Amino acid sequence: MAIHLAVKELAKGYRKGRNEVPVLHGVDFEIERGELVAVVGSSGSGKSTLLHVLGLLDTPDTGSVWLEGQRIDDGPEKQRDMLRNKTFGFIFQFYHLLPEMTALENVMLPHLIRHGIRSYWSIRKQVRSDAQALLERVGLGHRLDHKPSELSGGEMQRAAIARALAGGPEILLADEPTGNLDTTTGQGVLELLRDLNRERGLTMMLVTHDLQIAQQADRVVRLAEGRIEEGPGRWPQLSKVVA
Repeated sequence: MAIHLAVKELAKGYRKGRNEVPVLHGVDFEIERGELVAVVGSSGSGKSTLLHVLGLLDTPDTGSVWLEGQRIDDGPEKQRDMLRNKTFGFIFQFYHLLPEMTALENVMLPHLIRHGIRSYWSIRKQVRSDAQALLERVGLGHRLDHKPSELSGGEMQRAAIARALAGGPEILLADEPTGNLDTTTGQGVLELLRDLNRERGLTMMLVTHDLQIAQQADRVVRLAEGRIEEGPGRWPQLSKVVA
């Protein structure tokens, strides 16, 4: 299979007061098209930072990000904005749904951002229909007009997944998507992501601290102190990885 997304010699740190705190150290990492990869590691190991750099939510200090053989982290801001809106879909632990909007309106929102008010107005009926279909697919067809405060944690995460899919992304990046949920609800969310991966051929990276969740991925990668422990290339499955 072809490499879909990769980072090369990635290093990233953050400033804390007068000190520079390194997070990632020369990471080489790649995901094949249609693969579901779980990234595990302790708190502070750099899992979320790696996801943010891969999705162009943050920039590397050194190194590079590649999409289908083309470098993408050094392009114009407008190009990176377009990739974040069209190519990548993002799911976060705390949902980030807008509280004043219904589930349906939250899922429609990426189209408003992409098209602008004028263009959006002309396609709003189709956008609404597509958003409703996505919410039905994730099991929320009966919750279209409910606001986040009226939804359970699992329902909010399903709405967030539907919103992430609204732009038709090729790559889904999920940062602890089950971390705020009980075990049973989290397993349901993971099964939904696995189904979507298979149905749509989505490339997925899942950051998690839960090894039971991680072992259901196609491949597991472990980050420790900002480094891939097993080195670049292909990594062993969970049975050989101790987080």
